Amino acid sequence: MIRKSSFTLFSSLLLLMSSLLQAADDVETIRQQFIGDYELVSYFTFPGSGSERDMNYIGRLSYDAFGNMAGLGMPINLPERANNSSDRTVGGFAYWGGVSFDAENSIVIHHVQGSPTAPQWVGGDNIRHFAFEDGLLKLSLKDAQGRVTATLSWRKLQ
Repeated sequence: MIRKSSFTLFSSLLLLMSSLLQAADDVETIRQQFIGDYELVSYFTFPGSGSERDMNYIGRLSYDAFGNMAGLGMPINLPERANNSSDRTVGGFAYWGGVSFDAENSIVIHHVQGSPTAPQWVGGDNIRHFAFEDGLLKLSLKDAQGRVTATLSWRKLQ
């Protein structure tokens, strides 16, 4: 005869294993959904004043099947600004690294391994809240209070 406490422990372990397997399946499904190359459709910031600001950026974003990513973006008018200056003109973002996911909270984490435009990011994590909406991958940044401060919308290239 199986003792009630042993049965309860066994049942709890089965439930835990089932939950862990489901979470792993969710992460794998999301990882597969991310794989590919994207073009930047829009980049808006949302200052504390409440008005949105169009950053007028262009860019590319890639996620590969090996758990890596790379993102590049620059102001649309950067070449024009460079032509009108004798100084080196820079702007935008560029970084790459590994990727992990928090499926339950719809978060993708970019583990920054290199960034010529923001060397302070190297060794850190860029946390992005994601949503797939209207055929776009939307990546949002949030402040410590949970307020969205920026959203980049990406269209998958075919």
